[in-house]
Amino acid sequence: KMQQPTPQRLDRAPPSNPSNPSGAGPPKVVQPTPQTLPARGSGSAILVSPRQKGNPVLACLKSVPWEYSDIPADYGLGLTTCALFLSLKYHRLHPEYIYTRIRNLQGKYNLRVLLTLVDIPNHEDALRELSKTSLVNSVTVVLAWSAAEAARYLELYKSYEHAGHAGFAAIRGQQPTGYAERLVEFVTVPRTVNKADAVALVSSFGSLRNAVNASPEQVSVVGGWGEKKVRAWCRAVEEPFRVWKARA
Repeated sequence: KMQQPTPQRLDRAPPSNPSNPSGAGPPKVVQPTPQTLPARGSGSAILVSPRQKGNPVLACLKSVPWEYSDIPADYGLGLTTCALFLSLKYHRLHPEYIYTRIRNLQGKYNLRVLLTLVDIPNHEDALRELSKTSLVNSVTVVLAWSAAEAARYLELYKSYEHAGHAGFAAIRGQQPTGYAERLVEFVTVPRTVNKADAVALVSSFGSLRNAVNASPEQVSVVGGWGEKKVRAWCRAVEEPFRVWKARA
């Protein structure tokens, strides 16, 4: 008689899906944990609206790349900065154009620059009206007298996009902090007056008030102050700050 071997119990294999040990039904899908993605930057290129095709400013953009994009402004200089371009010659023919463009940008950018190309001889009245509009609509007016200068402003704004306070401080330059430095800066506003002249002037009269109120004859006695410097200084301190009365 042939004897059969005694059956032996084998250990149960572990379930293939720990979340579904019974094996009943399809395995449960485990969703990945959402991760916060870093904020997307505006890139290193200036975004240009197709409206600007043919603008000579584009040919002058050399140090910063640019690309066309469907944006409400003319130039995208960052996530919160944009620029509108305006030729005064075009503005004289179509005065309502820029006001509509500014109105359409309300609430879309923190800094809105109106890059204005001064290409007409009699520009005072036009700039005065644009200045009033910029104050009402929180727009910064930047004047350029050539396409190359306008392009340089765009490159400058773009290059300082992530510079923060340090970048704007670099644009503004080093500001005088002490009283003596501010005093010298004020006195040297006329181009013919240098720092040594400023120190000599204030030292001779004892104070800035006395120097401002001094007559041309008294100023001419100061060492190093010739007729040209005296005339420039007296013209600077005697002319009124406001030449014309502001129009209503």
